[in-house]
Amino acid sequence: MSRIGRMPIAVPAGVTVEIAENNHVTVKGPKGTLERVLPAEMEIKQEGDEVIVTRPNDLKKMKSLHGLTRTLINNMVVGVTEGYKKELEVNGVGYRASKAGKVLTLNLGFSHPVEMEDPEGLESKVEGNKITVSGIDKEKVGQYAAEIRDKRRPEPYKGKGIKYADEVIRRKVGKTGKK
Repeated sequence: MSRIGRMPIAVPAGVTVEIAENNHVTVKGPKGTLERVLPAEMEIKQEGDEVIVTRPNDLKKMKSLHGLTRTLINNMVVGVTEGYKKELEVNGVGYRASKAGKVLTLNLGFSHPVEMEDPEGLESKVEGNKITVSGIDKEKVGQYAAEIRDKRRPEPYKGKGIKYADEVIRRKVGKTGKK
């Protein structure tokens, strides 16, 4: 049995989970509402203040969908109660990030500033050289953070660029002059 798929999802107080036909799951909570269509093969039941996901048989595809479905529902429940956030750091001489309204402006050593608009339902904050992306949808938060990082990835010699706060950059030794 899938260890993750087997675990019941605890639904905290103030959160409602609705399961419509074709496994269309809607989760409402204090921070907002998330909805998603999950694989139709999985059976999703609500028992009291728990949601339980079961699979019809032990085919390889069903086993892989079992854990995925449970994790997706759990991420929705956590999202509407606590929300998600990712932190990025801007490192480098003259590299800067600033925020005006919904537009994030990045000066990354290009001839022009890079401007990015916050997607619907996400918010980014800038404090010094740190950018914090927050929202209720884990997938969207991660995607937007990855797009910001892609504008100038950290390089291995001086570590300049945009990196995740918990990311470790493997450094390389530069060239040495001939004698």
